Amino acid sequence: MNRRYVLGGAVVAVAVLLAWAASPTAALATLEWLAADPLRFGIALVVLATIRPFLAWPTTLIAVVAGFGYGWAGVPVGAVLLTATAVPPYWLARIGRVRLVNGSRAVERVSSAGGRLVADAGGLRAVAGTRFLPVPADAVSVTAGVSNVGPRAFLAGTAIGEFPWVIAGVAVGVSADRLASGELAVADPGLLVAFGLAGAVLLAGPLYRAIRDRPADGDG
Repeated sequence: MNRRYVLGGAVVAVAVLLAWAASPTAALATLEWLAADPLRFGIALVVLATIRPFLAWPTTLIAVVAGFGYGWAGVPVGAVLLTATAVPPYWLARIGRVRLVNGSRAVERVSSAGGRLVADAGGLRAVAGTRFLPVPADAVSVTAGVSNVGPRAFLAGTAIGEFPWVIAGVAVGVSADRLASGELAVADPGLLVAFGLAGAVLLAGPLYRAIRDRPADGDG
């Protein structure tokens, strides 16, 4: 892959996001310029997915941009990139799990609770269910990492749980009017309730048992 394309994609992806708050119309024009060249747009989208975890941007932003550039054909692209962009925080938490748990009582409790949930529900169901909930995606990734969820279960659970958010994000992206008004969020109250209920159905039993069986404070 040409380095100039990669560097250009990185610069444009960051510029679009920074410009949006000040001028949605100008950012929309930049996206239109990117979308005129499928290769250029694809590289910018991959760069966006790569840098997103380190800037704590919402994952659905990727689906919004994919929807703008590819229309409804952006659904599989968004699904792949939303899954990929979840890997860095998960992997960093996974490889640093012992140090994180030993260094923080709060992280130890999260790891213990997450471990009980995973043991009961299974890694795939636990990750998919929590992805449905309207909570920060990176928090779910880090929790899965410190809870020692296996890579395959994490990737499959993320792909399943993020898919409804991909659909919602692409729906925003295909609407130029919504983008021109600066509307990047997909946090429609109805969607939050529906996705939250789906997550609750998947996790209600295992979560109840995980809370019920948690060790009392001071237990060894």
